[in-house]
Amino acid sequence: MTTESAAAAAAAPESAAAAAPVRATVYGHPRQGQNRELKKAIEGYWTGRVTAEALRDTARDLRRTHWAQLAGAGITEVPTGDFSYYDHVLDTTVMVGAIPDRHRSAVAADALDGYFAMARGTQDVAPLEMTKWFDTNYHYLVPELGPDTVFTAEPARQVAQLKEALALGHTARPVLVGPVTYLLLAKPAPGTAAGFEPLALLDRLLPVYARVLAELRAAGAAWVQLDEPALVQDRTPAELNAAARAYRELGGLTDRPKLLVASYFDRLGEALPVLAKAPVEGLALDFTDRAAANLDDLAAVGGIPGKRLVAGVVNGRNIWINDYQKSLTTLGTLLGLADRVDVAASCSLLHVPIDADAERDIDPQIRRWLAFARQKTTEISTLARGLARGTDAIAAELAANRADLASRTASRITHDPAVRARTAAITEADGRRAQPYAERAAAQRTHLSLPLLPTTTIGSFPQTTDLRTARADLRAGRIGTEAYEERIRAEIREVVSFQEKTGLDVLVHGEPERNDMVQYFAEQLTGYLATQHGWVQSYGTRYVRPPVLAGDVSRPDPMTVRWTAYAQAQTAKPVKGMLTGPVTMLAWSFVRDDQPLGETARQVGLALRDEVEDLEAAGTSVIQVDEPALRETLPLRAADHAGYLAWATESFRLTTSGVRPDTQIHTHMCYAEFGDIVEAIEQLDADVISLEAARSHMRVADELAGAGYPREVGPGVWDIHSPRIPSAGEAAALLRKGLGAIPAERLWVNPDCGLKTRGWPETRASLEHLVEAARRVRAELAPNV
Repeated sequence: MTTESAAAAAAAPESAAAAAPVRATVYGHPRQGQNRELKKAIEGYWTGRVTAEALRDTARDLRRTHWAQLAGAGITEVPTGDFSYYDHVLDTTVMVGAIPDRHRSAVAADALDGYFAMARGTQDVAPLEMTKWFDTNYHYLVPELGPDTVFTAEPARQVAQLKEALALGHTARPVLVGPVTYLLLAKPAPGTAAGFEPLALLDRLLPVYARVLAELRAAGAAWVQLDEPALVQDRTPAELNAAARAYRELGGLTDRPKLLVASYFDRLGEALPVLAKAPVEGLALDFTDRAAANLDDLAAVGGIPGKRLVAGVVNGRNIWINDYQKSLTTLGTLLGLADRVDVAASCSLLHVPIDADAERDIDPQIRRWLAFARQKTTEISTLARGLARGTDAIAAELAANRADLASRTASRITHDPAVRARTAAITEADGRRAQPYAERAAAQRTHLSLPLLPTTTIGSFPQTTDLRTARADLRAGRIGTEAYEERIRAEIREVVSFQEKTGLDVLVHGEPERNDMVQYFAEQLTGYLATQHGWVQSYGTRYVRPPVLAGDVSRPDPMTVRWTAYAQAQTAKPVKGMLTGPVTMLAWSFVRDDQPLGETARQVGLALRDEVEDLEAAGTSVIQVDEPALRETLPLRAADHAGYLAWATESFRLTTSGVRPDTQIHTHMCYAEFGDIVEAIEQLDADVISLEAARSHMRVADELAGAGYPREVGPGVWDIHSPRIPSAGEAAALLRKGLGAIPAERLWVNPDCGLKTRGWPETRASLEHLVEAARRVRAELAPNV
């Protein structure tokens, strides 16, 4: 179908497809509430200030509010089962009864406390491993499965939420993680023999899904959505055959609702023919720019005649307004490829904030370029009306949309000639240290005089209530700048003093002045916009406010030099300068979509380079540039890896390559599958890398050693995302395990991540244990050193 005919189809209200009702739907909604009510209730429950009943009441009220808002915006089919206290993959683990043995007694004693024990651990029991959900900044709890895993159907939560929505009069569709994706996301349980793959359990898991589907049908579900985003990744023939078998079996059931199999985040590729042929009633596909190939691929397989197609034409991961005309053209083309076409966001709206209209500090004209969850639901329903009734029915919306898009394109915010001239002048030498690593390492050993197994932290220390109150008081005008800064100075003095007394070797200033590791810098760089209410879930009750990257980036003034220099003046030990790297500055922001990401990364890299050079000039000998998002942002298809890694590593080197050989450059990464990017980690050319390793039992050390990584490494020995305090013996055991892979002269001792979310009592105890562990192992090594 040509573009002209597609547009005509979308505009023609009498076409056969358009004559049928067009559903407007979403796959999920932000969970937290406009004022993060869920976070407050859960954290109150953990501390005993909120009862379990009150927590459940808050959750129920939030679900009802979300559904009412969706229905009010014109969403005609609302999702259920997407709401979670912590994580939807953990909810799936509960639904299929795959509780690890170490958590079974806690779950049996109290289901809610046991659920949180799996998520966070207890003093006696370690939590499930946590890692990134595909290439997003959302973290999921990794299922632990083994050959002896027994699945049982436990769909009470999913059934209850469906009944709740139906009782309120909504047309509702339960959304579940599909069985193939669930197994592909899982890892072998600790102690499982090598060679076991969780996908081998598919035939054992499918009867449990059959039981869940039957119970949802009995509860009133007409449709159930099974999410299979793992199928947009490169998959082996065996994995594709498993998907075909799964949906042949589930589709062949008689006691089930209609099945809608959903994919998102990229093109479905070789899995598309598999699902198109499956005996299911519908497919949901992503048709945004990153998955645009789905349109041609769907046409190539002859469409899905007789099936429902849910078209994700509104970007569920970014916050820019939709291009209505472009989306209507896509929808018009799709009308000929399915029995019916419905309109949706490309994925769950979990990944965007709730309401752009709440951002009163953003220029009203710029705010019109933004679409958070509420605005996206309006876009979806507008497009559904346009598809069903023709473009005349949405003429006013189309005109306003064209004006807003033109306003953004023409804005001076978007283009800075000086920034563009600087990036155009970049040479290869700008992205390379002048000396090879071996020469730098020798110079740094002489300059820093650190002991064997040097100890440090990742950067942040606890953000106490007093600090947050001081920041709020400053914003509200209740205190002046001098009073606020004295509070920061006092906190830095306390943090430095504690680290010296504890015996840490390389100190940090604790970052008391920083609200967030990305937002803090975004507020001081040109091109970025900060939100006040744009909270997005990162994991559990951890919410962040990703800034909006709207235009060209530069650094008008130093951002960190003052406080780092103040901390260094308090001690003779080295104090690390702490920066967030360019890839993470992009990954944890809502990035502009009007130029290649690599170009934006170069701009950010040059802005941060100015900061690095100023830190060095002020006497900072150790500078850490965090890149936890390097692996997370890796494209889902291997064919796209090389292009991404080229600009990602280049932007890091642009940031760090202007320093002397005796200035030690650190980087940090956490909660991702690092084994996939070992070569890229080497290409960063950092002198030291610290990584999360405690939950994964030091696996990353083995991965780096196996790849021949030649630099210094700090695999974490304290899982800071759990409230438990590791003993010195436990930390020492992990350290010894790390020494089995990394030589002592290249091994650092540190936590997994920053300490911002921890309290002072557990921080003091855990760091004291960490330092004691290092002392013990140094003593053991002394005869051999």
